[in-house]
This record gives sequence, structure tokens and C-alpha cells, in this order.
Amino acid sequence: MDTCLSNQAALSFLPSRLRRQSGDGGGGGGVFSVPAMRKVQYRAMVVVATAGQSRCEPGSSLNAPLELRSAQGRFLRSVLLNKRQLFHYAAADELKQLADEREAALARMALSSGSDEAALHRRIAHLKERYCKTAVQDIMYMLIFYKYSEIRVPLAPKLSRCIYNGRLEIWPTKDWELESIHSCDALELIKEHVSTSIGLRVNACVTDNWATTQIQKRNLRKVYDTSILYGYFLKSASLRHQLECSLSDFHGSGYLKGPVFVGSSFTTAGASQISSTKEQLRHYIAGFDPETLRRCARPRTEEARNLVEKQSLALFGAEESDETIVTSYSSLKRLVLEAVAFGTFLWDTELYVEGTYKLKENGNAEGQENRSI
Repeated sequence: MDTCLSNQAALSFLPSRLRRQSGDGGGGGGVFSVPAMRKVQYRAMVVVATAGQSRCEPGSSLNAPLELRSAQGRFLRSVLLNKRQLFHYAAADELKQLADEREAALARMALSSGSDEAALHRRIAHLKERYCKTAVQDIMYMLIFYKYSEIRVPLAPKLSRCIYNGRLEIWPTKDWELESIHSCDALELIKEHVSTSIGLRVNACVTDNWATTQIQKRNLRKVYDTSILYGYFLKSASLRHQLECSLSDFHGSGYLKGPVFVGSSFTTAGASQISSTKEQLRHYIAGFDPETLRRCARPRTEEARNLVEKQSLALFGAEESDETIVTSYSSLKRLVLEAVAFGTFLWDTELYVEGTYKLKENGNAEGQENRSI
């Protein structure tokens, strides 16, 4: 069923840190708010570890392939597990504290310039930068994980848990849920991407989905990585398309009579020139120049790029294997749709985090461009 439930409102999943919310009455009512500094008190929480499952059936617990390295990431994991309603506020609070700590270290380094303690404070600032980078990546990962939990889709565990006697199977498929986050235009392109990546017809029947095929583990990893970047690219391109369509509407209604934003520059285009923004997403993307394709198809920040690499490494392992895996087209489709969703959520998360914590611009443009679509 080609039902499209578009959740395109960027950042709608993360409320403002200044929003107030009434108590739910479970112990005293009152008003809960998150102030600018770290004044929120969280009760001690207990994380219940669950035993590994005998089959590759991701459960409802927080078993993700990537292991969190920072205290902030593990704390947010426990909040999501035990106090889900506080997750957004806890994440915003952790981001604010990281930003404040980094700024304080940089300020001390600047103040000590030229003094006997200059070298010490430079070293402290460097270590603080590394600490914050690890922590903010874990926070971003948990924000992405939360998005999956909203549509009730667990991330696939380490694939080594899903391969038995050379056969890979991932269950449940969750195709409908993973497709529901995209607009209809984007979903058409994603279905074509799935077909091209794994060789499954767009409108394949149930029998075709459960047919078996073979793929090298190395190639499956490349498909997964490319699909993450494709999801990231589609999210960026879709929002650009919506923006230009909105500007076209304003211009046609007479509200917009000056320069019109097209691409990355301002131009004094007339109504006839911008009417083309009403075209379908696929045609809009086909008109991208090489520079626009490059910007949309690669993560804007190092932290986002690192998350793509870490997720792939956690899922497939460090070994570059030519092992041939027997699997069903259904399992391959599940992995590709999950990867596309990861890229979509990564775009949202990256933009949200930068509202509080300044991420580092991705300087590896050429390498990412070569690995993108």
C-alpha cells in the first residue's frame, strides 16, 4: 500500500527548551520548565539490561548497534528508557551544558594567552573539545534513536547476530513505518533507489520479497552507507523544493515582489521564471547544478559524517569481508529503508543541535562527494 504520511516539518520532534508543560499529576502537579542553565533535577534511574535474543528480532528495549561512549549518551539512554516524557528536555539541557563548558575552556585559553599558563590552558581546551565532540555525537545518536522509537521501528542489531550458517534474516520488516516518514514525491524516489540497490522490482509481490538472493558483505555495507547519504540528500533537497514552492506562491499572490531566493543566491526572477518550482521533486533534483548536488549530498558537519561512519562500523564490524551472504529481498529492503530513514533523521538532528551547540563544518567535501549518489 502506497500510503504516504508525510512528517516533513523540520525539527517538529524537538520542543523548545523554553516551552513549559503542566505536570501530569503523578506526584504533585506543578509546572516543569527547563531554564537556561543546568538546574533540572533528575531522580536516579536504573537501566535494566536485557539478555540477547536468540534470533535477529529487534525488541522494544534500547538495543542499538552503536555503543555509547560518553556519560551524556548513557544518561539520555536511561532517560529514554525510564522517563521518556523528559527526554527532549534532558537532551537540550545536556547540549547547553556542553556548549557552556566548551566556551568556558576557550575563554580561559584566550585570557591566558601570553602567560606562563598559556600552554596548559591550550591543552585543556583541546581535551575539552575532544570530550565535547564525543558527547555531542552520542546525544545526536540518541536523538536519532528517539525518532525511530516514535514510529515504533527498532534499529537492526549488529549483523553478526542476524547471520546463521551464512544466511541473514531481519524481522520484522517494518516497511510501512519506515516509508511513512517521507513525502509521496520522496517515497517514489526511495522506492526506485531500493530497486536499483538490491534488484527488487518497485511493485514486487510478497513472493518476490521473500525470494532469496546472494550479496557480498562488503557490497551490502556500501549499499547501507550510500542509502544513509541518499536519505540525507533527499531531506535536504525536499526542503529546498518546498521553500522555493512557497516563495513561488508568495510571488504569485503579490506578497513577494522583490528578489527571489533560488538555489544559494538571490535573483530578480519573474513569476514565469519561478513557476518551474511547482514541478515534481524528481524534476527539481534533475535540474541541480554540480555545486548544489555536492552541498545537498554530503553531511554539513564532521559530527554528522562521523555518525554515518560509526553506525556502519557498529552494524557491519571493522572487518572488510568478501563473505557471501544468503538473504531474502525483504531483509535487504529493511536495511536500505532503515538507512534512508537514518539519513533523514540525521539531517533534522544536525540542524536542531546547531541551534544550541556549534558543530564543526565538514571539511572532507571531496571524499564525501565521491561516496554520495
